[in-house]
Amino acid sequence: MPLLRLLTALLLLSACSCGPRYSRLTFPAKVTKKTAPALYRARFETTQGIFVIEVHRDWSPLGADRFYNLVRGGFYDGQRFFRTLPQFVVQWGLPAKPAVSKAWDETTRIKDDPVTQSNSRGFVSFATSGPNTRTAQIFVNMADNARLDKLGFSPFGKVVEGMDVFAKFYSGYGEGAPRGKGPEQKRIREEGEAYLARDFPQLDRIKRARIIRVRK
Repeated sequence: MPLLRLLTALLLLSACSCGPRYSRLTFPAKVTKKTAPALYRARFETTQGIFVIEVHRDWSPLGADRFYNLVRGGFYDGQRFFRTLPQFVVQWGLPAKPAVSKAWDETTRIKDDPVTQSNSRGFVSFATSGPNTRTAQIFVNMADNARLDKLGFSPFGKVVEGMDVFAKFYSGYGEGAPRGKGPEQKRIREEGEAYLARDFPQLDRIKRARIIRVRK
């Protein structure tokens, strides 16, 4: 193969190996259609190390499906852990790019699942702003937060590796605005990574997240 053709082929292969195209994330219907396996794991590489979430679909079917498709679509890649409260939760799910945030609005919400598991330390749930408002934000419980069960937060998985990683995330900014001095979610949606990198540079982030093990 001539050198020019070989170099062209290698470039194309390199481009194809970088995961889903950014444009897909601005069209949520393209990345949210698949039903999740009954049991699967998602591996998150972060600036402080690796953690793994094991998801049980029977715990929270709609939540498990949404999380599965978000990870497959590369949705969480590059995001910051914008809310780190060591005695409560670590939360993420707001994209680094405002165009993606704009696409994931109220039209992409999913209905609530029954609460079948408690929000114990290490369990993972979707954040909500009221009934039937789950979209893409999730949190890991850093303590036993059983009081969240009565509020409708339905755990869909649990951290099975790397729980110690969460304790390493920078938490100095505290609760988000307006209740605290941390990042304001509205501004994250509107300005993305530019806002966080400028005003909250010490926040840790996700390098990449992938489905690593699936069992029917």
